[in-house]
Amino acid sequence: MYNWSTDTKELKKDKEAYIVWQLSQTINFGLTGKKIKKSELKKYWMQLKIDPAKKKYLKWLLWG
Repeated sequence: MYNWSTDTKELKKDKEAYIVWQLSQTINFGLTGKKIKKSELKKYWMQLKIDPAKKKYLKWLLWG
């Protein structure tokens, strides 16, 4: 994943914050051939900062 506006080296020091950031980036800007773990998505659901329409659709996929 390419990101020019975030210091990922600094962010990686806080593992949980990095995972949330990475999930949000992946959902908002594309998977680039990678899959998202359903368990991680559910675990960090409340912390994700994603587009409301995408969040609504993902919520429907995860919980019906």
